[in-house]
Amino acid sequence: MTATVFLAVLFAAFLHASWNAWVKRVDDRFTSILRLSVGQSVIAALLVPFFGTPWAAWPWILGSAILHTGYKIFLINAYERGDLSQIYPLARGTAPLIVAVAGAIFLAEIPPPLRLAAVAAIGLGILLMAGGRREGRLTGTALLLALGTAAWTASYTVVDGLGARVSGNVSGFILTSIALDGLMMGGYALAARGRTSLGAVLPGWRQGLIAGGVSMSAYWISVWAFTKAPLALVAALRETSVLFAMLIAAFLLKERVAPRRWAAAGLILAGIVMMRV
Repeated sequence: MTATVFLAVLFAAFLHASWNAWVKRVDDRFTSILRLSVGQSVIAALLVPFFGTPWAAWPWILGSAILHTGYKIFLINAYERGDLSQIYPLARGTAPLIVAVAGAIFLAEIPPPLRLAAVAAIGLGILLMAGGRREGRLTGTALLLALGTAAWTASYTVVDGLGARVSGNVSGFILTSIALDGLMMGGYALAARGRTSLGAVLPGWRQGLIAGGVSMSAYWISVWAFTKAPLALVAALRETSVLFAMLIAAFLLKERVAPRRWAAAGLILAGIVMMRV
């Protein structure tokens, strides 16, 4: 992984943490995620004509949109049954480990031992961020939904990485996928909560466009990076967004951070360093 790709993915992780901090501040996370999905879908649809759609990669585009929608549905349902500080690290921390295994099996991408250690350190550090005494223990359903969310994350990571490489047009690939994902999320919202769910998106449409733009930019950079470096390394580095989220909470939002989470942050930082040694 070159220094340019490394820094770009770290920047994407920071952007990812920023929009997740916004979601955390909203009580109705179903509406906030739907608003973000619609916002980024509108922006993507407006940009597609300038970049084009790689029709040869259409099966990958459709698969990507389905997997991203499934990820959001699982994440919403997990949040309804568990605290964000428990669900999010479990969902994101497990995913890079799954991607590393999938990359080795299906793509023969086996990074050197030090890079694998970096992936493991980042993944374990993120998992250590999960929960605490205040939140209590996760129910079995919440745990399964969190791990299911990780499986969706790992799946769309592999599909997006392969699809972007096959397409020959990274920007057209991801923008078309995001536009389609927004339509699917709108359909799910109608089926799950009726027309009122879409009406609830309108009052905060400006915030939705901003958060959607930030989210889309973060993942756009990541998908570009999938074409430049092994999937496992990019996936792990992208999930350092959890570290940025903790730093935002500690220094900007003035939230108390437990010593255990500082130790987890140190493990994630060690993984980042190992990625570049």
